[in-house]
Amino acid sequence: MKYIVFILFTVMTNAAAQLMLKQGMMSLGPISFEGVNPLIKLLQIVFSPWVFLGLCTFVISMASHLYVLSKVELSFAYPFLSLAYVAVAIFAYFVFREDLNGWRIAGIAFICVGTVLIAQSGRGHEDQTASIAPDKIPVNETVR
Repeated sequence: MKYIVFILFTVMTNAAAQLMLKQGMMSLGPISFEGVNPLIKLLQIVFSPWVFLGLCTFVISMASHLYVLSKVELSFAYPFLSLAYVAVAIFAYFVFREDLNGWRIAGIAFICVGTVLIAQSGRGHEDQTASIAPDKIPVNETVR
């Protein structure tokens, strides 16, 4: 649970990136490749301000996730990314006025319950991992 702050940072930056990408695509309007060089159109999309900011935020999210993966088990860290679905659904409701009906709320509840169960499974694991980490092995016990 020591790295939960980094895991939640990864989740929130991932969700923020999604919201920025949505804002960027809304500001561009419907995309059409008719009569336009697809490469030029793609560059216009990528370098539009909100889309570019969203992509940069994804890079930050990925860097944070890589740090987390260097510290905890993948089977513990990865399921937390499902909380990004929760954050996106809630923020999309308030920011973009998207629908948040009973089915979505039920799905959000299931995601939250599952994430809590996964978080509980990780308690005490860090102490085990730390006790066998290579930098924790005394020098005189190192295999030669």
